[in-house]
Amino acid sequence: MKLKTKLSLGLSFLFIVILVFGILGIFYINRLSNDAAKVLKNNHESLVYCNSMLKALEEIPAKPGAVKVFEENLKKQEANITEPGELEATKEVRTDFSELLAAPWDSSNYPQIRQGLQIINDLNQNAILTKNRVVQNTAADAKLWLTVIFSVLFLITITFIYNFPAIISSPITKLTEGIREIADKNYKKRIYLDQNDEFGELANAFNSMAEKLDEYERSNLAQLRFEKSRIETIINQMKDGIIGFDGKRRILFLNAVAEKLLGVKEADVLGKYSADLAVNNDLMRTLLQENEKKELKIYADKRESYFNKDVLNVTNNNEVIGQVIVLRNITPFHELNEAKTNFIATVSHELKTPISSIKMSAQLLSDNRVGNLNEEQTELIKSISDDSERLLKITSELLNMSQVETGNIQLKLQPVNASDIIQQAVEAVQFKAQQKKITIKTSAAEKLPLVYADIEKTSWVLINFLTNAIKYSPESSSIELGVNATGNKIEFSVRDQGKGIDEKYLPKIFDRYFKVPGTLEREGTGLGLAISKEFIEAQGGSIMVNSEVGMGSRFSFLLNTSV
Repeated sequence: MKLKTKLSLGLSFLFIVILVFGILGIFYINRLSNDAAKVLKNNHESLVYCNSMLKALEEIPAKPGAVKVFEENLKKQEANITEPGELEATKEVRTDFSELLAAPWDSSNYPQIRQGLQIINDLNQNAILTKNRVVQNTAADAKLWLTVIFSVLFLITITFIYNFPAIISSPITKLTEGIREIADKNYKKRIYLDQNDEFGELANAFNSMAEKLDEYERSNLAQLRFEKSRIETIINQMKDGIIGFDGKRRILFLNAVAEKLLGVKEADVLGKYSADLAVNNDLMRTLLQENEKKELKIYADKRESYFNKDVLNVTNNNEVIGQVIVLRNITPFHELNEAKTNFIATVSHELKTPISSIKMSAQLLSDNRVGNLNEEQTELIKSISDDSERLLKITSELLNMSQVETGNIQLKLQPVNASDIIQQAVEAVQFKAQQKKITIKTSAAEKLPLVYADIEKTSWVLINFLTNAIKYSPESSSIELGVNATGNKIEFSVRDQGKGIDEKYLPKIFDRYFKVPGTLEREGTGLGLAISKEFIEAQGGSIMVNSEVGMGSRFSFLLNTSV
């Protein structure tokens, strides 16, 4: 039987119960009403008529109108004959009343009239008592039957109320329990309902689903375990430290490298909150910090090692459900970079002395006191001097960069007058500016405070700015060199009238070995601006560039005042 049919039958049963009880109640109420009406109407009226006639009979000698009252009530009584013997008694009263009317002064027949009226009264009173008993019997029968029917219907209804909800709730409870088991991956759960309705069909569908899931679980479990084991083996064989977290930052796994770096065992921390571990573990606390510094120096394998921190988000439907922190071991690259830096520093240092000797020798050869040179020899000497100057500049930049890379920048910070830095830088580039007929215009605000800086390193940066400005400015142009106070900082700026730099190259302009594409100038190493940035930042300052194609460039840096 379908569930819809069961619900329809249940509701129909309730409707029938209400209908039957209502019909029976109405039937017995109408019956009682009719019996009561019979009691009150005819017999009661006869009693009223007889009483009125008895009263009028007593008043006939004194009141002439009493005869008329008697006549009227007698006619009403003659029209209201309902009981056996009542008709004969009424006729006797009529006969006696006629005799009374023939001789009104004769009262000898008064007793016969009273006796006749009394007979009518007795008949109607007995009828009232009889009908009252009938009404009582009817009421008793109605009470009995209604009580019996009510009891039967009450028991049936209680049984219905107790059993019918179970028809609905019991299958739902079993299905809910089964769904919970499936949610907990208990695919062996089955639901058995001996019902040929929608719940039975749903239970069969549920069992089919659970069977399919169980088959799928059993068929893929071995493969999943194999894949899990293989992935764990691969992760543990990696030289990078790998730490996995769930969405609530609880630790899911650590590989062998991560165990060594953190100094913990995977089995001891699985399922723990990373924040709890970070309380007593400095490395974990550092890893959980969301900072921009990605390179970490960690003491591992009895030596200092270097790692890059990469944070990978694990997502599902665009929702982050976990994280993986990968500590990439970059120690070999650090060692190679350090070897490269040492090699460059050594070579640059060793080359600087012979290059300086070549430059000095070229200057001596160009002196007329040594001997006169022809035009071709003069050109050769000039070429040697230029090349030696270029090589000397390159070796100086490489030596400075080696200092930067090794972190051995030697600073002599002291209060310095900004005008001294400007004068030193302008004097160093004045000859090159004159060769291109370029004017260097200096402007400095009055009463500038002393700047807290290394005068040599700062002058080197300013010279580098001016050299680049001269190199890329057209002939017979001008360069603006300015110094201004900005709050508690001093700003040095160099503005040229060159062709400018495309906006897309500005973020890379201070990167090492970067050269703006499209420039015809091949001289230089591309390290000048990178070294300038390191020198300024080492002094606690900042360096900036503003440029627009066709409008020239403005390089500037800020340093703290000595106050």
